[in-house]
Amino acid sequence: MNPVVRFAPSPTGQLHIGGVRTALFNYLYARKNSGTFLLRIEDTDQERSRNKYTKQILDSMNWLGFNFDSDPVKQSSRSERYQEVISKLIESGSAYRCFSTEKELRDFRKKEGSFLYPGTWRDRSADEVNERLNNNGKYTIRLRIPLEGDIRFTDLIYGDINTSCTELDDFIIARSDGSPTYNFTVVVDDHDMQVSHVIRGEDHISNTPKQILIYAALNWDIPEFAHLPMILGSDGSRLSKRHGAAGTQAYQELGYLPETLINYLSLLGWNPGTEDEIFNLEYLIENFSLEKVNKKAAVFDSKKLDWMSAQHITNKDSGQLLDLIKILKPEWGNSGLSDEHLRSVISSLKGRSKTLLDIISQSQYFFSDPSEYDQDAVLKCWKEDTSEILNSYAQEILVSIEWNDDSIDRSINGFADTKEIGKGKLIQPLRVALSGVLTGPSMVQLMLILGKDTCIRRIKNILNAVRI
Repeated sequence: MNPVVRFAPSPTGQLHIGGVRTALFNYLYARKNSGTFLLRIEDTDQERSRNKYTKQILDSMNWLGFNFDSDPVKQSSRSERYQEVISKLIESGSAYRCFSTEKELRDFRKKEGSFLYPGTWRDRSADEVNERLNNNGKYTIRLRIPLEGDIRFTDLIYGDINTSCTELDDFIIARSDGSPTYNFTVVVDDHDMQVSHVIRGEDHISNTPKQILIYAALNWDIPEFAHLPMILGSDGSRLSKRHGAAGTQAYQELGYLPETLINYLSLLGWNPGTEDEIFNLEYLIENFSLEKVNKKAAVFDSKKLDWMSAQHITNKDSGQLLDLIKILKPEWGNSGLSDEHLRSVISSLKGRSKTLLDIISQSQYFFSDPSEYDQDAVLKCWKEDTSEILNSYAQEILVSIEWNDDSIDRSINGFADTKEIGKGKLIQPLRVALSGVLTGPSMVQLMLILGKDTCIRRIKNILNAVRI
């Protein structure tokens, strides 16, 4: 049987890094095994759930390329189904109404020092229950669990896990306002969606015994469980924004590529068993398996993410990068320049960039003359004879050469030889003149893209601006 998996985020904020990793591993498992990948929006928390976050989740899934195989399921649309199953459990005796007040439970906990429910209403008679109902007494619904025995399951990552029933109590499956609890809705949804494998974070391991008890009470098939290791920050605590981890939409707005995020997150808890670190989604689908998922917590490293991002930016076709930049910043390069010219700009900068925003921020001098010059750079490279060198190069050499990479390269080398100076005495101030800074693409590449007239004009500009 081909597996059915689901990703079930809550729309209470942006889709975070841990959620993306969970979605990714579910997606890879489904695609590797010719299975089904489903999406469920767990929006029963009406106070915190927002439609805008549901939209962000759907947009992020689309951006990442995680295509689900059926329309998303929203828990908020399934209230009748939950009530139907709760009624079934009450009728079968597997669940019961509990009229214990918060004060009664608080007093018991204080007296006994235990947070486990003592079963006060577990075996009350029908007459007692009906009396409370007739008096409009408030109640919760609790699952009647076995008083002894163990709940056992084999986690596909952590192995055999055993929980004694004495460690649990008759837990609540519906609150006093009638709303179902998380553990209950998850079981009903997973059953109705025919989920065969529940792949989620290890923080849900403690929920699994309760969910298994609900499956058993309903005589439903129990799915396989696989719990993914936690993602930690660099200080060993649970990953949060203070560690530099942002929401998925934020990474998109910062100019990261979706394949970068997918590549990096795949290595947080999984490895292919080789030294390879850079791969695409197709490679991951082909090589993914739960057997290669580690038990040890993974550590989120922003520097490693940026390094990996730089690799993907460098390796990506410049035309594809241009298309992505136009989506991110539609106004970029929007000055009548051809796409061919813009692709040349990107090609010159992508090897020095970690994100699309890096390309954008470094590219200004390709579109307009420098309005100011890096003063540290000027002080470093501007000597008494620099103005004369630049003026001579512009007037004696540039005006007459053919404009191609070989001619530009020969002009620089030939000029330095003729003047008997090191090439740095020409190239460094020339770079500042053309771009305003001392760093950037190769001089030949920069000049070729800017064009002869622009280069000559910018040399004149800096000669008028810098007086040493």
